[in-house]
Amino acid sequence: MINLYTKIVTNLIFPLHERLKKHDTVAIKNKMEQSQWWTSEEILDLQLQRLKILLLNVNKHVPYYKKMFTETGFNPERITSVNDLQLLPFLTKEVIRENMEALKADNALGLSRFNTGGSSGEPLIFFIGTERVSHDVAAKWRATRWWDVDIGDPEIVVWGSPIELGAQDRIKQIRDKLLRTELISAFEMSEKNLNIFLQKIIDFKPKMLFGYPSSLSLIAGHARKKGIDVSGLGVKVAFVTSEKLYDHQREKIEQTFNCKVANGYGGRDAGFIAHQCPAGSMHITAEDIIVEIVDNEGNNLPAGEAGEIVVTHVATKDFPFIRYKTGDVGVLTNDKCRCGRGLPVLKEIQGRATDFVVAADGTVLHGLALIYEVRDIAGVVNFKIVQENIKHTIVQLVVNDMFDSYSKEQISSGIKKRLGEDVNVEVELLPHINKEASGKYRYIVSKVNVT
Repeated sequence: MINLYTKIVTNLIFPLHERLKKHDTVAIKNKMEQSQWWTSEEILDLQLQRLKILLLNVNKHVPYYKKMFTETGFNPERITSVNDLQLLPFLTKEVIRENMEALKADNALGLSRFNTGGSSGEPLIFFIGTERVSHDVAAKWRATRWWDVDIGDPEIVVWGSPIELGAQDRIKQIRDKLLRTELISAFEMSEKNLNIFLQKIIDFKPKMLFGYPSSLSLIAGHARKKGIDVSGLGVKVAFVTSEKLYDHQREKIEQTFNCKVANGYGGRDAGFIAHQCPAGSMHITAEDIIVEIVDNEGNNLPAGEAGEIVVTHVATKDFPFIRYKTGDVGVLTNDKCRCGRGLPVLKEIQGRATDFVVAADGTVLHGLALIYEVRDIAGVVNFKIVQENIKHTIVQLVVNDMFDSYSKEQISSGIKKRLGEDVNVEVELLPHINKEASGKYRYIVSKVNVT
C-alpha cells in the first residue's frame, strides 16, 4: 500500500503540483536520469551548449552583462570551451548587492526574492526565476532516487521554520501532508522537544530523514542517551546539507537509525551543486552547474588542489549566477566513480559549519535561530554572532548609513527573545569582520558546550 501511494505521488500528485506552478521539473528530471550515464566528454559538450545559450541570452536581456560584454569586448558567439568562462570577472555578493536591478533579465519569468540563510559569506538578497527552480528541484529529485527512495515516501525534515504559521505556510502544510513530509523545527532542541521529536519519528516511521547534520546527530545522540532503539524503523537514508558533515556525525546517525547518510552540497544562492551517491562520491549536477576551483589570486587550479569553489549555474538566465564565488573551499578530482555515472566528482568540501547555541534555560537552538534575528535588519552589511557564555553574547556588525539605534534595539531584543531576557547582548560596530583561516566567514560561534 505504501509503495502504491508513493507511485501515485511520484507519477500524479507531484507532477500536477509542479505543472500548476509552471515548472518543467518532471521533463528535466527524466533527461537528467539519462544524461547522468553519459561519458564525461558528452557531459562536457552539453555544458558548453548550455553555457553558450546562457551567455547569448544574458547578452540580450540582462543589463549588467550586456554592459560588461560591451566594455570588455567579450563575444559569447565565439566561445569554444567552458574554460572561456575565465575571460569573465567573478560574481561576488558585493557585486550582486550593488547591481541588484541590473542583474534582472528584462524578460524574466517568475522572479522570487530569496535570502542566504546558511553559515557562509555575507548576508545576500537575490532572485530566482521559474527555470532555475525547475532545474534545482529536478536535480534534488534525481539524487533522492539514487538511494531507492522517492517523493511520496514518508519523510521527516529537520529544518529551520518560523514558529507562527501564515496562510502560505498552511498551503505548504497541505502539500506536505499529501507528499507525506513531516517538518520538525531545528531551532529549539530542548530535552522536552527532543523527546517529542523522537516520538514523532517513531510514530511516523519515515523511509528518509532530511536536515542539518548537526540536528540529526543531536537527535540520534538523544535517542542513545535515553536508550530508545530507533534502528528498526525502516529508515533507508538520511540526507544532510547546509553544514559540513563530520565523520562522528555520520557514524552516530548511521548507527542509531541503521541507515546510510547521503551528504549534499549547495545553497539557495549557488544552487544544488553536488550530492553523494551510494558508492560514496559527491557528484556535481554538471548538466546545470560548472564548477571551478580558484586560488587567492583568482587563477584556476587543477584537480587535486584546494581552492575556492566558483559556480556557474546555466539555468539562471532570469537572474544570472555566472562565476559566482561561494566562499567555500573544495577539491575536484578526475577519478571516476565506481557507480558508473559520468558526472564529475567534488572530492572535498571544507569550511561549512553552523553551530548550535544554548539559551539561558538550557534550550538548545540551531544557530539559524539567531541568524534570522540579524540578517534582514536594515543597514546590516555583515555580521558575526559569538556566544561567549550562556549569559553573554556578542554581535559584531559591519553597517551602512541605514543602520540606526532602532536597528540596534531590534537585534538586541530579537536575540533576547531567543536566548532569554536576562542575557547580556553586546552589539559591536566594526569596520570589518575577520574571516576564518579557511577564508570564509562564520555567522555563528558558540563557546558553550552542547552535549
